[in-house]
Amino acid sequence: MGASVIVTPTNKSVTELKGLHLYHADMSNCSMRVRMVLKEKNLPWTSHHLDLRTKEAVTPEYFGIHPKGLVPAFVHDGVVHIESNEIIEYLDETFPDPPLQPDLPEERAEMRDWLRTATEIHLPAVKTLIYTRKIGKVLRKNQEEDLKYRSLQRDPELLAFHAAATSGNGLPQENVDKAEATLFRLFDKVEAELSAHEWLVGEKFSLADISWVPLHFTLIGVDFPFEERYPRITAWADKIRERPSFQEGVLRWCAKF
Repeated sequence: MGASVIVTPTNKSVTELKGLHLYHADMSNCSMRVRMVLKEKNLPWTSHHLDLRTKEAVTPEYFGIHPKGLVPAFVHDGVVHIESNEIIEYLDETFPDPPLQPDLPEERAEMRDWLRTATEIHLPAVKTLIYTRKIGKVLRKNQEEDLKYRSLQRDPELLAFHAAATSGNGLPQENVDKAEATLFRLFDKVEAELSAHEWLVGEKFSLADISWVPLHFTLIGVDFPFEERYPRITAWADKIRERPSFQEGVLRWCAKF
């Protein structure tokens, strides 16, 4: 992965910002990752919270910061970074104390695989299940809101997803079944990894754990069967829940998904 994805904002006001600024949402699992890393590093940062329920991110001003209108967007001394898993790796490389990546090159490569996988499954698996079971009803758009979103959004995949997910009718069952199958396959793998060592990659808490624990937290909120099927994942998540970074980065903003 290396450096995070950097964009040139059309909203030039953010280029004047000094220090660390995070545009984020309470219930966004991608935002949770970045907030956790900021706390693990004890870095001072300025919050720009966007309420997704009231469509605060669906404005020309915010699309001028993040071209897809997604959260989070992270600004470091006027430079805009997007994509949460790349942001957390950027933070660890820019502020290396305490380190959140494994020392061994093969373990570091494995960690990046976990980050990459979490990114790849976000829309087709995680977001599909969450929107179908919960968020689609909360974020349902009326005609005016739908037209506004379409006027700003240029990404065809997101346009297609939101057209179905926030219509009130839900996504096709075929998509939901495929999402569930993908999640079971991957969490089976996580459970197996945790039977071999304490954390997702070896014996050291890392960005891999930070990337995946918000998925566990939000999927619990839509009744994904962790406790019945995945005892090791449940114990792993309970252990992370006690960390100040989870308390501050997740529960302070979103006590229950």
